[in-house]
Amino acid sequence: MGRAMHTCRSSAGGFSLIEVLISILIVTVGLLGLAGLQARAQVAEFESYQRAQALVLLYDMVERLGSNRITARCFAVTTDTAAGAPYFGDPANPVTPSCGVDTAANNAMAVAGMQAWDDMLQGVAEKKGAAATKVGAIIGARGCVSYNPATEYINATTGANINDTGEYTLAVSWQGMASTFAPVAACGAGLYGGESMRRTVWVTMRIATLRTM
Repeated sequence: MGRAMHTCRSSAGGFSLIEVLISILIVTVGLLGLAGLQARAQVAEFESYQRAQALVLLYDMVERLGSNRITARCFAVTTDTAAGAPYFGDPANPVTPSCGVDTAANNAMAVAGMQAWDDMLQGVAEKKGAAATKVGAIIGARGCVSYNPATEYINATTGANINDTGEYTLAVSWQGMASTFAPVAACGAGLYGGESMRRTVWVTMRIATLRTM
């Protein structure tokens, strides 16, 4: 009788230990999954932050073009839309803005606008240390402005293109944190170790032509 009771107690004790081990395993797997989910959530949050900043930069340039409609063609430094270069925002190969299509004052205002956008892409909004290092930029930010003369309106009388009435394509690219699909706009193509790591937001616009009657 005593031997039977001892055997029963040992079996029950061993079964309880197995239950504890299984419970620990389940909790561990759950915690690992939670940690992975948290890491992915942080990446998604950072990606969202970068996209929001890129949109701010993009529509800043939209406003600049609208404010410089007479000299807007000076902003279109990107002539090769397939290669996506040259571009603003690269400290190693800076764009040297120039403009000579209108009065000295208007040309200077256009150059100042391009320089300001170039600085913003490089992070001039926030600086760090005694050297005033620019740290306010999204990762690898690059900005492109291109003009497509093939989209210009046609003069109904002469059949000739009406200058500066075509489409401008503005784009901001940066480096993503995880692979995804390659963007359509080519701004900054080949800069980020693979097109699936390149993020790009872009907009196509025309400059309003104001006429007096």
